[in-house]
Amino acid sequence: MLHEHTIEKLYAMKLNGMAEAFAEQLQTPDITELAFEDRFAMLVDRQWTWKENRRMKRFLKNAKFKINGCVEDIDYRTPRGLDKSLVMKLAGCDWIQNAHNVIITGPTGVGKTYLACALGNRACRMGYSAYYLRIQKLFQDLAISKGDGTYPKIMKKILKAKVLILDDLGLAPMSAQERRDLLEVIEDRHGLASTIVAAQVPIENWHENIRDPTIADAVLDRLVHNAYKINLKGESMRKLRSNVTNNNDPGK
Repeated sequence: MLHEHTIEKLYAMKLNGMAEAFAEQLQTPDITELAFEDRFAMLVDRQWTWKENRRMKRFLKNAKFKINGCVEDIDYRTPRGLDKSLVMKLAGCDWIQNAHNVIITGPTGVGKTYLACALGNRACRMGYSAYYLRIQKLFQDLAISKGDGTYPKIMKKILKAKVLILDDLGLAPMSAQERRDLLEVIEDRHGLASTIVAAQVPIENWHENIRDPTIADAVLDRLVHNAYKINLKGESMRKLRSNVTNNNDPGK
């Protein structure tokens, strides 16, 4: 009965990992041969693992990734100019610790979004929070928030993410308000947190998309100069995989 009360108290204190480990120890006959310090260390290790796993799951849920990508599943066989050694370096997440950025450019379908989400997923598994937004969704959310009074809350959420993924930059020229919003987001995060940008247009054409030389210079100065740059090439991977599927169709 005493043990049951102890387990109940552990759960009440949200020490679920420790409670589960303690219950398992009670079912292990030889556990008493270990010293108290060793048994206690096992309980603490289980609690630590439980807490870290719970935090990782929360990070992955809150990130709202468009694609459930993983760095372990990245395709290097399809020729598209992807440097595996660079991806493995980014998977170590030192760039996040140093508040550096990643810029992924390339035509439609070459895997920019997948790669960005895979790096974000890796960040979450390494203990960093992440948040995915299409650039137009960012602009829409900020525009709405200015009307309903939630602008400070949204900006705080964006700033809080250790890795912010801005996808689909360059699909349409920016309005005056959109480019100011982009600059504010980049300015607030500069030197404090990392940003991944996935863009269809090359970096040298961003001035044309932003449509204001002064703001474009400010954005590039804060975003590009300390960024790892990945320029993907080749045909759409969706198209290539569709062709493979059709060619393997026994009816063709």
